[in-house]
Amino acid sequence: MSGTTTAAALRRRAAGAGANRWVVLVVLCVSLLLVAVDATVLHVAVPAVTEDLRPGAMELLWIVDTYPLVCASLLILFGTLGDKVGRRRILLFGYTLFGLASALAAFAPNAQVLIGARALLGVGGAMIMPATLSILRQVFPDRRERALAIGMWSAVAAVGAAVGPLLGGFLLEHFWWGSVFLVNIPLMLVSLPVGRLLLPESTGEGDGPWDVVGALMAAAGLFGVVLAVKRLGGGEPPLGALTVVPLLAGAALLVLFVRRQRGRPHPLVDLRMFRRPVFSTSVGCIVLAMLALVGLELIAAQYLQLVLGLSPLQTGLRLLPLTFAAMAAGLAGAQLLRRLGPRRMVCLGFCLTAAAVVALTGMGGGDNSGLLVFGFLLLGFGLETTLFGAYESMLSEAPPEQAGGAAAIGETSYQLGAGIGIALLGSVMNAAYAPGLASVPGVPDRASSSAAHSLGEAYEVADGLGGGAGGALRRAARESFVHGLHVTLLVSAGLLLVGAAMALRLPRTMVCEETPVGVPAPREAERSRVSA
Repeated sequence: MSGTTTAAALRRRAAGAGANRWVVLVVLCVSLLLVAVDATVLHVAVPAVTEDLRPGAMELLWIVDTYPLVCASLLILFGTLGDKVGRRRILLFGYTLFGLASALAAFAPNAQVLIGARALLGVGGAMIMPATLSILRQVFPDRRERALAIGMWSAVAAVGAAVGPLLGGFLLEHFWWGSVFLVNIPLMLVSLPVGRLLLPESTGEGDGPWDVVGALMAAAGLFGVVLAVKRLGGGEPPLGALTVVPLLAGAALLVLFVRRQRGRPHPLVDLRMFRRPVFSTSVGCIVLAMLALVGLELIAAQYLQLVLGLSPLQTGLRLLPLTFAAMAAGLAGAQLLRRLGPRRMVCLGFCLTAAAVVALTGMGGGDNSGLLVFGFLLLGFGLETTLFGAYESMLSEAPPEQAGGAAAIGETSYQLGAGIGIALLGSVMNAAYAPGLASVPGVPDRASSSAAHSLGEAYEVADGLGGGAGGALRRAARESFVHGLHVTLLVSAGLLLVGAAMALRLPRTMVCEETPVGVPAPREAERSRVSA
């Protein structure tokens, strides 16, 4: 009697999950949208924040960088904690903290309070991001449906990254800078009760205690490494103390973390996952794809504004084809994965992206809108195809009980790839740009040295010089920037081809796992619900 009752309860639970899993996906996508928008919405508000709060140069840097830095550092901590105490519980805590921190940031009276609020937003984001992927992994046990869900999830991520600057620009035209944070609160007030009602709770195996010391070591180590990478991307000298010290300290802590995990019977993160070629290759592909995407987006934005003279809003609109193409690739990803398999899909994505990058070397001093639209469309579709195939393969390869840890590793590699891309491609750009300004006729050596720092600074120096020398410096700076852009694009294309070669380690076909014994497959559950 009790066995029959238990089986019936399992069927009803599976049927309910089958009926509600797409609603769960909507809730998870809204969560991701908030985090993705908040990562970029502040960029356009920096001038207004500077005018109102009067932060120093270092304080302004921390206002911008605190959120991604804290978020990237804590992903593994909260991803694995969710596996232990419940992923929905961590997600709901993240909702609450994100809403409270948004209110604090909106009404921050000074720069110090705003920096603290941004740090709390980073903590909330670190709770939300891995939880969305790990819950998605549990709610969609069937790989074909999970591929479709990941496609929608990744399309929403692309929308959030693009909508952030546009939403911020719109709000700043009508309200004060705090409005870019207040917009989070109504959505959180809706997401919290809806998530509590609809999202299922899930945990890992639950064997052994949660490794608090290991989690803190991972967080501190990632903080140091990400901080060093961001310093490099911000123009700090590679051998400067502000770069070397956090890098060495962070790397040492991460090495100790790895040794600690290998010696524990119940590790925080099962590092044996990296012995699986599919998992480790997928993580590497995510890093390379993000390295190309973020570095190129930053340089493209500078090109559009400083070379073509477009406004920030016009620049955002010019980058929209990239977003639309990424959305299309995300929505078509499940079908492509079934037809091509992970290996060919990820290879195709890398090759399309490399072709787009090479095509964009046709950009010059004039506005070639057709080339830009074509290049950005191809770039967005190729990169999203790559990221979709890599994320799906990584999640499917990880054991279900390690879903939170696997999602955190994927999100951490995403953040590290973005930081490394800015640092690496920015360094390549500067190395190719600076020599062109070494001997401009009529320009003093001191002015040439200052102009070699960036195109924006070159324009300021040229305006100060005026006359023929100023005009010559401006033209030389533009030409050098375009040359540096071409070199950077070719280096990026080479890295993308390395990614295509790496993807050859992925499986040729999409293998769909069997549904666990005792729990009906989603379609069978729906049929049993109808028959009942």
